[in-house]
Amino acid sequence: MRANTVIMIVLAGVFGVLAVVLANIWLAGQRSAMARTDDVQRDTVVVAAVALKFGDTLSADKLREVEWPSGAVPAGAYKTTQDLLTKDLPAGGGTKQALQSIGVNEPVLATKITGPGQRATLSAVLGEGMKAVSIRVNDVLGVAGFVYPGDRVDVLLTRTVRNAEGGDQSFVDVLLQSMKVLAVDQVADESKDSPTVVKSVTLEVSTKDAQKLTLAAGAGQLSLALRQAAASKGEMTERVTLSDLTGETPDDVAKRQADLAKQAAADAAAAAERQRADDKIAGLARAVDRVGSQIDQLSKVKPAPVVVAAPAPEQVVKEVIKYVEPEPPARATVGVFRGVKLETYDVPRQP
Repeated sequence: MRANTVIMIVLAGVFGVLAVVLANIWLAGQRSAMARTDDVQRDTVVVAAVALKFGDTLSADKLREVEWPSGAVPAGAYKTTQDLLTKDLPAGGGTKQALQSIGVNEPVLATKITGPGQRATLSAVLGEGMKAVSIRVNDVLGVAGFVYPGDRVDVLLTRTVRNAEGGDQSFVDVLLQSMKVLAVDQVADESKDSPTVVKSVTLEVSTKDAQKLTLAAGAGQLSLALRQAAASKGEMTERVTLSDLTGETPDDVAKRQADLAKQAAADAAAAAERQRADDKIAGLARAVDRVGSQIDQLSKVKPAPVVVAAPAPEQVVKEVIKYVEPEPPARATVGVFRGVKLETYDVPRQP
């Protein structure tokens, strides 16, 4: 037998033993992990035993209780089936219904079912302070029937008005953005997955938006634009006219742009004029400061002492020194600031 063959057989045996050892270590780790999981405190949560759709009545045969980690129980979950079916029901009894699709083994939460004595209607799924408003659409305006309950859409308004020259001008505005679709026609089931041509779409809107939709329905033609499922934020929009299709600027827009350009030029000229006036005032203020500093320096200068020559040594003269006050000058110079200009006047001195 060749040496290479012997070496390969030995290496194969070594790797096989190593694989068995590693597998045993991994299995031991899994068993210990499962043992630790068994120590976790558990609770029960009610889940759907069968798939539930919008409007399905809840009953014991459609629900079941499963174990659930106590620290991970979803908000609004029920612990027992009896609690879910009978909690908060009126004295006369009643049933609860699903407000949206609930999959098998999915926890049944309070937000996904009706309240005590309620029915699975649009009023039960409306948010706090929101209203439901329906608008008329067709196979084109309704995005070819591909809008389902739960989708988000933008509402577009198309109008034609008479301009100042007497001609008709058509334009499109984005009236509302990211509106939630509650129902298409009379179907509010979010599990619907087959496109159908509808005649109306019901949207969840605020009171003010409901007023806008009602007014816009008579002012022009409403159409829908389907939004991406994850896109809920609004965006900046602008009016689109027929001139935007050809790239021409409409007369009213051109006039408005010219007025804005003139206003911007006037504002720039006024700002430059204010800057020049500010520069002049600042220059005058600096000149006044320089004059004031010079006057202060002159007032601090002391007169130079007068040196008197000594008398000749051969003459002895007795001198009598008298202190005589000099007479004040008859006139005085007075400076007066007029604004930032200094004017001087020669006036008689008062006794």
